[in-house]
Amino acid sequence: MKFTCSKNDLNEALRIVSKAIATKPQTPILSCIFIQTQGDKLELQATNYELSFICHIPATIEESGDIALTGRYVLEVVTKMPGDTITFSMMNDDKTIHIQSGQSKFTLLSMNAAEFPQIEHLAGNVQFTLKDNVLRELIRKTIFACATDEGRPVFTGCSLTIEGNKVTMAATNIHRLAVISKVFDQEIGSIQIIIPAKILAEVLHMPGGDIPTEVTITCSYNQISFSTPSVYMASRLIEGQFPSFTNVIPRSFATNVQVDRAAFAAAIDRVALISRAGDYNVVKLQFSNGNIHLHSRNPEIGDADEDVAAEIDGPDLMIAFNANYLIDVLKSMQGDVCRIGLNKELSPAVLREPDDEDFLYVVTPVRTAH
Repeated sequence: MKFTCSKNDLNEALRIVSKAIATKPQTPILSCIFIQTQGDKLELQATNYELSFICHIPATIEESGDIALTGRYVLEVVTKMPGDTITFSMMNDDKTIHIQSGQSKFTLLSMNAAEFPQIEHLAGNVQFTLKDNVLRELIRKTIFACATDEGRPVFTGCSLTIEGNKVTMAATNIHRLAVISKVFDQEIGSIQIIIPAKILAEVLHMPGGDIPTEVTITCSYNQISFSTPSVYMASRLIEGQFPSFTNVIPRSFATNVQVDRAAFAAAIDRVALISRAGDYNVVKLQFSNGNIHLHSRNPEIGDADEDVAAEIDGPDLMIAFNANYLIDVLKSMQGDVCRIGLNKELSPAVLREPDDEDFLYVVTPVRTAH
C-alpha cells in the first residue's frame, strides 16, 4: 500500500473521524482509524458503536490496500509533520507503516485491518436533504438548551419531529426551551426522535464552503446519519419520550420589549462578572421607563449595575434570570434586535427575533428575595 495526499486534507479527516474513538475502547481495534484506498480517494473510518464517522479525501494512489492505525498517534504525527504533502507506504508482508513528509520520517505499527468493524451506511425509513446552512441553523438555535446531566438522557439531546413538510427541532433542560421550525416545499415523512447533542455538535462543525451543499439525513427508529459527498456521520438515538412542550409556551404578554441584541448581551455579560461565582448566576432585570436596569450582587465580591435603552410596552416589571440562559440565546441570534415577552416576575419569558417567526426561546425566571 502506498499513497500521497495533502497533509492538511488528511489532518482534517483524521480530526473528524477521531471523535468516534472511545477513551476506553471495548477492544483494541476500536482505538484505530481504518484507512483504505478507493480509486483516487482515501476513505477513513472510526467507530465506537455509538458514533461512526467516514471521511473521503483525494489522494494519489500508487498501491491500493488498507491499514488500521492507532488513532491518537497517527493524528499527532500527521499534525506535526512539516511538509504540504504526506506519503504513507507499507510492504505487503510488513505491519509497519512508513510516513514521510518533507525531511521528517516516522514508522508506526499497524493492527490487523481485517478486524476493524467497517461501517455500513444506514438504510432508514425516513430520508430527506437539507442545505448545510439550514441544518446548522436548526442545530445552532437549539443545542445550547440541552441538559448536560446524563442522569436524564432525554434532555441531553434535541427532539426532531417531522410531520409532512414541517421539521421542528427542540431542546430543553426543563429550565429553558429552544424551538425552531422549518416548512419545506416537499413532503418529507413522519418521525419523532431524540438526537444526542454530541453528534449534533459534530454536524455543526462539519466542513463546508461558501456555497451551501446538500446534507442527506437518514432516520430509523434507533439511528440517524448525516451525509455529504466527503463526510458521513452516524449515531444511535436516545431512547425515551421527549416531553410535550407546546403548553409551556406563553401565547400573550403583558409587557413587550424590544432591545438592541448586541448591547443587551454585552451588558448581561459584564454584570454577570459579579454573579457568576454563585450557584445560579442570577441577574435581576428592571423593565421601566424605556430602560432595562441590570443588577447583580455577590456578598463576597460586590455589586454590578448597568442600564440599556429599550422600547417597553406594558407595565413595569422586575424579574431575575440565570445570566447564562440569556447570553446563550442572544449569541445564537443573528439579527440586530431581540424581542422579549413578559408577564409576571415568576412567569416564563419568551425571546425571539422580530424577523424570524420560526424560532422562539422560553426561559424560566429565578425566584429571588427582593
